[in-house]
Amino acid sequence: MDTKPLWYLENLDLNNVFCPIKLGTGALDTHTQKIYKKGSYIYFPDELADKIYFIREGSIKIGSLGNGGKELTKTILSKGEVFGELALVGIPKRKDFAYVVEDTQLCIISIAQMKSLMREYNGLQVFIMKMMGDRILDMEQRLESLVFKDSRTRIIEYLLNQAKKKGQRVGYETLIKKMLTHQEISNFTATSRQTVTTVLNELRDKNILTFNRKRLLIRDLEKLAAEGGLL
Repeated sequence: MDTKPLWYLENLDLNNVFCPIKLGTGALDTHTQKIYKKGSYIYFPDELADKIYFIREGSIKIGSLGNGGKELTKTILSKGEVFGELALVGIPKRKDFAYVVEDTQLCIISIAQMKSLMREYNGLQVFIMKMMGDRILDMEQRLESLVFKDSRTRIIEYLLNQAKKKGQRVGYETLIKKMLTHQEISNFTATSRQTVTTVLNELRDKNILTFNRKRLLIRDLEKLAAEGGLL
């Protein structure tokens, strides 16, 4: 089965579409390109939603704040992904925040520019629809996990999903670079930081995985799935 992303199958170079550079001058076209430092914010809830963002390098956390200021992480996006897309469907203000997880380079496109690009590149329309559909499915899956699965299972499911999406095979093991902190994992799984630490330490004691501040190595994906009853 061909697992190449849909934009590739459509022969669409997203980097060139969103971040075109005039040859010979190095000047950007009508789009804006910016570098954001780790720990900064791109936007906050209730701000005007009038731009779309393409990640050229780095990673971005999309989340929201509940009562008492408790944070819920909705997704972590990385190189080649797009965010802020709800502006395309007429939502005038941001419903969430965008936080810079590591130094990040973005190409910023206005709504008018984005609509023009979608008219110019048929494949871009397909890409945007598929991306929005995938994110809805991801949120539905997370909602089901919150309702039907306990904290330990949600944390293990998160690790398995990260291995599937971002893991690199190293022999029989799977390496996940740039792991989130325990607090960020707890925000993503709606658990506590203490629970995340306890579960990870238990899995390490069982020699199923090992980790440090920058990376996590899963020694056996099947054993990890079995620990969460996810086989």
